[in-house]
Amino acid sequence: MEAFRAAIDTLFTDPNLTETAHWKAGGIGSEVAVPVIPKAPDASDSFGDTRVVLPTVVLDVRKSDILAPAEGDLVEIGASTFKVIGTPMIDRLGMIWACEMVEL
Repeated sequence: MEAFRAAIDTLFTDPNLTETAHWKAGGIGSEVAVPVIPKAPDASDSFGDTRVVLPTVVLDVRKSDILAPAEGDLVEIGASTFKVIGTPMIDRLGMIWACEMVEL
């Protein structure tokens, strides 16, 4: 398990992959600066016979940085502010949260 943790720590300290985010639990109070890996996968959904492709924003954050992200948390990256929507999902090893976001 330590090998995986070391690999993940290496990824989250690589400035080519990460951005510094300012995380506010519940959208209020003090913020915590954490490295995140932003992703923008397209999601597809069906509406009747029509298939729609929707852009999404997902931020990966280490559990060691944010123990329990939750719906409603606010995250600032540069001049952009995002809000966690839905329930964050933890990876199989319990090390990385995937948080679906919407830009405000």
